[in-house]
Amino acid sequence: MLARILVLVLLVMNLGVGVWWWLRQPPPSVAPEPLDPGVPGLQLLSERAMAEDAPPAEAEAVGPPQPLADPGQRICLELGPWVTQVDLRRALDALTPVVNRIQFREAREVIRRGYRVFLPSQGSREKALEVARQLSARGLSDYYVVTAGDERDSISLGLFRDEANARARLQQVRALGFDAQLQPRNDELPQYWLDIDIDRGTEWRSLLGRHRDIGAREIPCQAPSPAAG
Repeated sequence: MLARILVLVLLVMNLGVGVWWWLRQPPPSVAPEPLDPGVPGLQLLSERAMAEDAPPAEAEAVGPPQPLADPGQRICLELGPWVTQVDLRRALDALTPVVNRIQFREAREVIRRGYRVFLPSQGSREKALEVARQLSARGLSDYYVVTAGDERDSISLGLFRDEANARARLQQVRALGFDAQLQPRNDELPQYWLDIDIDRGTEWRSLLGRHRDIGAREIPCQAPSPAAG
């Protein structure tokens, strides 16, 4: 009986202590006393390290801003022509490290190879051979009957580099009563060009080796593209 009374008393006391601890007011915080002017406050080493690692709110520039490239210090050139892709690639590889900008392009160039004097197609091989025999009978021996291709059954009367010689041959054959014709011989060949943007004074020709005497023409420089926002 006595043991039960002691247990009940201890339970009531614990309950009372718990209620008091829950209802009590926290002690007021005491503000630290102000220090004398000029006396630094205490700071933990961990707080100092965090302050040193934190980036400044506004970082100041170390030096003056770098100026933009002066257009007056640049020059833009059109170089060429190169006649093979191999030579173009070598020039491209040699110039790329020293230029601000470089690009290549291809163009087709019509080259005059000379002139040909001929009689048009006669319609059949038999007719072409008959005309050839007539030419031979009048003293002309330097001719050729074309046997294949677009000019089949025509008669070639000569290939000439000089136009004056071609016209002399034309008049000679026409004087014999044949309707000879003259036609330029043209070939369409690819040509390759490089457009470069380079700083003035840069010695670029020495980089091109045997093509150091390649043609160069100054062209307008393209304005830089606006930066994407």
